[in-house]
Amino acid sequence: MKSTAQRPPEDPTSIARKPRRAAPAVLLAAALAGLGGCAVGPNPRDPFEPFNRNMTQLNEGIDTIALMPAATVYRQVLPPIVRTGVSNFFGNLSDPWSFVNSALQFHPQDAAENFMRFNVNTFFGLGGILDIASELQIERHREDFGQTLGRWGVPAGPYLVLPLLGPSTMRDTLALPVDWQVDPVHYLNRAGTRDSLYVTRAVNVRSDLLLAGSVLDEAALDKYSFTRDAYLQRRRAQVFDVDKSTSDKGLANKEPDTDGKEPDVDGRVLPLPENTPASASASPTAPAVAFPGALAD
Repeated sequence: MKSTAQRPPEDPTSIARKPRRAAPAVLLAAALAGLGGCAVGPNPRDPFEPFNRNMTQLNEGIDTIALMPAATVYRQVLPPIVRTGVSNFFGNLSDPWSFVNSALQFHPQDAAENFMRFNVNTFFGLGGILDIASELQIERHREDFGQTLGRWGVPAGPYLVLPLLGPSTMRDTLALPVDWQVDPVHYLNRAGTRDSLYVTRAVNVRSDLLLAGSVLDEAALDKYSFTRDAYLQRRRAQVFDVDKSTSDKGLANKEPDTDGKEPDVDGRVLPLPENTPASASASPTAPAVAFPGALAD
């Protein structure tokens, strides 16, 4: 005789979370699917330039309508000390994953400093709102899984502009799901709290890029090309650790450039135009801050 026991109903809150947590994967799938039918451009670093330019226009439109006005009001209403506390809080949330990636890249000093930063700021800095670690000269080393892949020789691949997320490369796009899965905000059960933190993080980062956006509008004849070149150079610098005088750069320098050529022996990249803030390479006109892995430094 068959059992008549009924399966207990699924928690409605868990049902609601599933489509929300699948949204980043849908964005990536849509972007990669869109590449299939697009024309190939002449630039070997940017073979999907027609698609990327269209996606840039879409992102700029969304930014103009929604994110930039919110960031402007956010900057006008909240005093600098509050905005700094918000930045410190989200930066502290990213330190554990930076610690893991530093360890995976065999950077023991960076890993130790990221580990110490998180513990000091979490326990003595009100959950990371106060950056006590910086006052103690404990440096932050931002790392993500895309940098770890590049450290171990995975080529960057073509340049891509993702919907809502902005500039990326094929390697970094494939690494994004890993970065998303370890984001602490991702595991909050209350959808309202989780979404509020996503929006707050996006608006806060965008507010820090308002000046970079105005500089970019004034300095660049072709804003798309400028943003692409600045992003690729900055990303290479992050993978190669060119701002550090480490003795283990030989391994990192194995990564070829996006055009298939080997980088210079010392891993140098071309400098940005004078008086251009480093944050300009983060594509301030694209709302590329809603999810981790797309955050500007």
